[in-house]
Amino acid sequence: MSLREGYGLAPRTRGYGTLRRSGSGSGGSLAARAFGRESFLRHLDWLLIAAVLALCVLGSLLVWSATKPGLIASGANPRTYLYKEVLWFSIGLVLMVAVAVLDIRQIRTWTPVVYVVALLGLIAVLSPLGSVVNGAHAWINLPGGFQIEPSEFAKLAEVLICALVLSRLGDHGKRPRLREIALAVVCAAPLIALVVKEPALGVALVLLAILIGMIVLSGLRLRWLAVLAVLGGVAGVLALKAHVLKSYQLDRFTSFTNPSENLASTGYNAQQAKIAVGSGGLTGHGLFHGALTAGNFVPSQSTDFIFTVAGEELGFAGCIAIVVLLGVVIARALRIAARADDQFGTLVASGIAIWFAFQAFVNIGMTIGLAPITGLPLPCISYGGSAAFADMIAIGILQSVHRKRTGLAAVWTARPSRGD
Repeated sequence: MSLREGYGLAPRTRGYGTLRRSGSGSGGSLAARAFGRESFLRHLDWLLIAAVLALCVLGSLLVWSATKPGLIASGANPRTYLYKEVLWFSIGLVLMVAVAVLDIRQIRTWTPVVYVVALLGLIAVLSPLGSVVNGAHAWINLPGGFQIEPSEFAKLAEVLICALVLSRLGDHGKRPRLREIALAVVCAAPLIALVVKEPALGVALVLLAILIGMIVLSGLRLRWLAVLAVLGGVAGVLALKAHVLKSYQLDRFTSFTNPSENLASTGYNAQQAKIAVGSGGLTGHGLFHGALTAGNFVPSQSTDFIFTVAGEELGFAGCIAIVVLLGVVIARALRIAARADDQFGTLVASGIAIWFAFQAFVNIGMTIGLAPITGLPLPCISYGGSAAFADMIAIGILQSVHRKRTGLAAVWTARPSRGD
């Protein structure tokens, strides 16, 4: 029995004959070879890729518009941040393709290494290697004036390690036991604790949402979910009494309900953000024509508050376009999760969907008064190299799960040798 037959695949003569007829031979066209039956390109989720590319283009334009007035005023090149953003997304696309080529089983094997590296990065941030920006130890300086933010990659590490732990029984049709749930919590706890220590409250909330969401989706029985919910509530109360959160962080949680009461402090950003978003009307004032954006009335316009630039300059139509594109990304991730052929792939894709959905909701919600202000970028839109790289690697992982579902990974793994 040949190796291909052992994997339950078609005989070599039939499979390769079909491949040659589709254009894989020397006489076939380049397009036919690129999209042949065993082609890597044919087994990608192109709708997901199109949505991500559209978000990257929109993000680059919005970052350019947000930073151009300040750069002109300082006498610098007005396209500086545009060039950087294009560079980040270009590198991110390379990372996405590199990860998409991998078999999801290889990614599963390397998950402990990814987790340890992410943990060491968060520890390094709190050491003398880390640098302080806006009161947070969240970055590590690199040569050439670049910085890396390990907390962005902690999201990837948590998704992978929780999927690895929670899928140990799921692949055999069994629900995870309390031991697996406890192990997932133990693995996620150091990541969350180190991020809180920076402090980066927004990222900590994302990590917490990913952990809870993946536990719920792992198939845990409802009675144990209720017990965990009670324990989580008790832990939250104890954290408040122990003053784990700083006073300004608590103010952010309370001020978003009535920002007009604290316009001189925590309520100012929320109030200005709503004014900027609402001023755009239906179609906006046009790219590069936002008066509030040019006047820098909203802080962090190219990062945390990038959605205000879209609201003022692209209007309601532009904001809806961004929401729809993000919805497509999340929907495709959920579709990949539902169609994955093992529990690990299902949980990984679900975790990424939770990550993108929660982060997008909080980022957009804080600009329109639906969520407290936290330091979270808008996926595939906000300026930042680390965020762009983490987002693109996550998309690459989704593609890897999707490829395994379509069978390409098995075909490549089972390709017979010449001597077969």
